[in-house]
Amino acid sequence: MPDTHRGQCFCGAVEIEVKGEPAGMGYCHCESCRAWSAGPVNAFTLWAPETVKVVKGEENVRQYNKTENSDRIWCDKCGGHLMAGHPGLELIDVYAAILPSVDFKPGVHINYSETVLPMKDGLPKMKDVPSEFGGSGETIPE
Repeated sequence: MPDTHRGQCFCGAVEIEVKGEPAGMGYCHCESCRAWSAGPVNAFTLWAPETVKVVKGEENVRQYNKTENSDRIWCDKCGGHLMAGHPGLELIDVYAAILPSVDFKPGVHINYSETVLPMKDGLPKMKDVPSEFGGSGETIPE
């Protein structure tokens, strides 16, 4: 995988760059991510905040906080979703779909107890999130 990856919003007014390797990749099934993404599941790539940078269109970046756990970030021109900051985890979820050069290799499903789209792919299915991120660390069967 290249060291630097670029992504953009739906219209291209905002571009972001990430450097290095993601801290993790997977799928989130929580109600909040489903509602925000308008889909049954959200594919995430997690990055250390210092590795994520808006390189174009910062004036078009907006943020919404429904909870203290997620800072939802998007482009105000097209509404294209870019990322979600997770302050408590000290990680930023850059949506996998906007980083085409990242070789997406999911390692886990989180918040699987809330799923509306069961997925039988052999990956661990976390009831909520791993214990090191404040969850129960419990897995549930596919």
